[in-house]
Amino acid sequence: MLTLLSAGGVRAQSEEPLAAVIERALARAREQAQIMARALEPLEGRLPRTTDEAGRLVTSDPGWWCSGFFPGVLWYLYEDSGDERFAAYAAGMTRRLEKVQYITDNHDVGFMLFCSYGNGWRLQGFPEEYRQVLLTGAASLATRYDPRIGLIRSWDFNRDRWHYPVIIDNMMNLELLLWASRMSGERRYRRMAVSHADKTLKNHFRDDASCYHVVSYDADGRVEKRETWQGLHDESAWSRGQGWALYGFTYMYRETGHRRYLRQAVRVADYLLGHPAMPSDGIPPWDLDVADPQTALRDASAAAVIASALIELSGYVDAARGARYLSFAERQLRTLSSERYLAAPGTHAGFILKHSVGFFAQHSEVDKPLTYADYYYVEALLRMKKRLSR
Repeated sequence: MLTLLSAGGVRAQSEEPLAAVIERALARAREQAQIMARALEPLEGRLPRTTDEAGRLVTSDPGWWCSGFFPGVLWYLYEDSGDERFAAYAAGMTRRLEKVQYITDNHDVGFMLFCSYGNGWRLQGFPEEYRQVLLTGAASLATRYDPRIGLIRSWDFNRDRWHYPVIIDNMMNLELLLWASRMSGERRYRRMAVSHADKTLKNHFRDDASCYHVVSYDADGRVEKRETWQGLHDESAWSRGQGWALYGFTYMYRETGHRRYLRQAVRVADYLLGHPAMPSDGIPPWDLDVADPQTALRDASAAAVIASALIELSGYVDAARGARYLSFAERQLRTLSSERYLAAPGTHAGFILKHSVGFFAQHSEVDKPLTYADYYYVEALLRMKKRLSR
């Protein structure tokens, strides 16, 4: 049985057992997800995004980059509970993304399809319909890869600012290509993913293992500028971006076995855990370079991504480092599962977590519930639950 430590290194006698924390949080997640699913049923083609200032549900069409996360939450809750109601909800919400497989102007097809159709394919007995959607989606995503640059283009806007922008978030979309390579035998998909990861490893990171948000390349594949879009400033460490880096290089090691990806994931993890701006409860400020980390807005979505990645990464490193990663992830999950972050039953339009930060500089989705925060939180809960059962 796995034994984890509290933030102080010794488990307080009165502390709720971690297994109980997880079950309580998953029960709340099921309750909230059903509220949201019922609200969305009559809204044809819509999927959750956040809430407005009055606390009402804000939805998106399937083309929004976050569209696959709620179906993924439902699939995870079905996986954990075996409750067929969640399978039915998940299948219905997943079908709303069918046309995403043809999108070629969005690098987040991986997010959109792998969280929804990918989990559905895995949990529904590998249906051919889901497989074909995923393979078509991978082919669409691959159109954004330029072999002269060796990377998948992230954005098509602001062409007067960037020639060929690549954001750290794009690491999260490579898993679809790696899966498609295995399923189809198209080795070019794997080569694309590895090339993208290698060039990101080379060009996105500073000496301390923090990463830039945006790196733009010229027509010859040379770096033309390193900037931020959602962070505090160009040289700052935007917290969710660091989470994308950690998560992305962790699964790249899992999928390829290349130890350079494991080394980078460890460097990013150690940077995050040792950062002076990281609060003791594990929920980072929205950017690690804010002037006052104690008063800055926290980002629950960044914490959820980091926690999920750390739990997986803990299984690839030595025992001492793995225990440190798990202990930190436990601290994060305990905090996210507290009243401060876990939405009360029937509140926040059915979202599970409160207090995430979408795009601070544009005052967009600031201190709001976010659908991707819920997805990685539930994923982290299930990953930790599986670790506890070993």
